[in-house]
Amino acid sequence: MSAIFADHLLSWMIAVPFIGIAALAVVQGRVAILVTALAATLVETVLAVRLWVGFDSAEKGMQYVERMEWMPTFGIQYAVGIDGISILLVLLTVVLCPLCVLASWNSITTRVRAFMMLILLVEGAMMVVFTALDAFLFFMMWEVTMIPMYFMIVLWGGPDRVAAGLKFVLYSLTGSLFLLVGILGLSLQADTFDIQSLAGVAYSPESQFWIFLALFLGFAIKLPMLPFHTWLPDAHSEAPTAGSVLLAGVLLKMGGYGFIRFCLPIFPDVSTSFAPFVLWISIAAILYGGYMALAQSDLKRLVAYSSVSHMGFVTLGIFSFNSEGIEGAILQMVTHGITTGALFLMVGQLYDRTHSRSIADYGGLHQRMPRFVAVLSLFVVASFGLPATSNFIGEFLILVGVSYEHFIFVVLAMGGIVLGAAYMLWMLQRVALGEARTEAARGLTDLSVREMVTVLPLAIAVFGIGVYPGPFLEAMDSTVIYVVEQFEQAGLAITTPE
Repeated sequence: MSAIFADHLLSWMIAVPFIGIAALAVVQGRVAILVTALAATLVETVLAVRLWVGFDSAEKGMQYVERMEWMPTFGIQYAVGIDGISILLVLLTVVLCPLCVLASWNSITTRVRAFMMLILLVEGAMMVVFTALDAFLFFMMWEVTMIPMYFMIVLWGGPDRVAAGLKFVLYSLTGSLFLLVGILGLSLQADTFDIQSLAGVAYSPESQFWIFLALFLGFAIKLPMLPFHTWLPDAHSEAPTAGSVLLAGVLLKMGGYGFIRFCLPIFPDVSTSFAPFVLWISIAAILYGGYMALAQSDLKRLVAYSSVSHMGFVTLGIFSFNSEGIEGAILQMVTHGITTGALFLMVGQLYDRTHSRSIADYGGLHQRMPRFVAVLSLFVVASFGLPATSNFIGEFLILVGVSYEHFIFVVLAMGGIVLGAAYMLWMLQRVALGEARTEAARGLTDLSVREMVTVLPLAIAVFGIGVYPGPFLEAMDSTVIYVVEQFEQAGLAITTPE
C-alpha cells in the first residue's frame, strides 16, 4: 500500500479534491459541508508537504512522473510530473485553498455545497495544469478552471456580477482558442502531445512564428498582460472573496507558467525575437498598473490593478532569459499569490462587516481593529517589496536579471515600485488612521479567531520567504538553469533595443 501511495503521489493529489467533491454531494448540513471541504483541502496540504520533503532539488528533470495510455489513437496520455518550477506553484495552490474555505465560512450563506465544490474543482484542475506532461491534458484542465470561476462570479458576486462574469468568459475563451490553435499546431508538426518531446522537434520557420504567437496570446490573456488586462478589475471587484483569492493567487499564474513551460523551451529563437517587445510591454504594465491603482477609490479594484503591475514584473523576468530573472519571476508569482491573496482576504473581512469596499467609508481602524491593522500593514509593505518581506526577493532578482542587458528597464521598473509604495501606503493611511467616517466604521469589531487563522499562515510565509528564501530558490535552481542552458546551447543572445 505504501508503494502504491509513493509511486502515485501526484495522482492522489489530483484525486483528493474530486473525492472531496463526491463527499460533498452526500453530506448533509451546513457545518458538515464546510468541515468536509476544509478536510479535503487540508489532506491536499499534507500530501503537498510529503511531495516537498521527497523532492530532490538537485534534479533538473521531472520527478514523480506517472504515465498511462489514455487515447492511444491520438497519442494522448495521462502523464504528470513535477520539477522545480511547478512544485512551487502546487504548494501555493494547496496553501490558498483551505484559507478560501475558512474565508467563506460565514460570508457564503446560499448554495454553500455548490460553492465548496467549486473551490475543490479549482484545486483539482490546478493540480493537473501545474503537473501535466501532456499538452492535451494541460489544455483540458486549463479550460476546466474557467468554469468554477465563472459561476463564483455570476452566482455569488456583486451587483454587476453578470457583466463581469461574461467579460471574464469572453476573454478566457478567446485566450483558450489561441492556446488550442497553438497546441494543435505543435501536435501536427511534432506528431505528439508530450510536452517534453515538443522542445526537441525542428519546426519550420513560418510555423514557429504563428504557433508561438497563438500560444503567446493565450498565455498573455490569462496572465493578463497589457492590453488584455481589462477583464481583471471587473472580475475581482464582483467576485466573492474566495473567488478573488483563487483568481489572483493561482489562476493568473497559469499564464506565466505557460510562458516558461511552452514558449521558452519550444521556441527559443522566436522568444528572443519577441523579447524587446515583451519587455517594453512589461514596463508599460508596471507603470500603468501602479498609476491606475493610485487612482482607485475601491479597495478591491486597487488590489486588482496592483496585480497588473506585479505581473509586469513577472514577464520582465521571464523574458530576460537568464537564471536570475526567471527565478525572480517564479518567486514573484508565488509571493504575489501570497500577498495579494492575503489583501483580498482582508478586504473581504472588512466587506463582511460593512458591505462596503469604498476607501472613503473607513478610517480610524487602528482604534477598533488593532489586530487587523497590524496584519494589513504587513501585507501592504510586503506588496511593494519592503526588504525582509517576500516580494522583495523576487523583484530584486528580476531587476538583477534584466540589468545585464537592459539597465534602462531597471530604472523604469523602479518607478513602478515607487508607485506601489505610494498607492499602498495611501490606502493604509486612509483606512487605518484618522477618525471613522461612517457609522458602520465606528461599530467595527476586530478579527475573530477564525479570521486570524485565515491570514496568519500567509503572514508567516511573508516573513519566512523574505528572511530565508533559500529553500525555494534551491528547489527551482537546477530546473531554471537547464532552461537557460537551452538558450546558451543554441547560441542565442538577446538584442538590446536601441
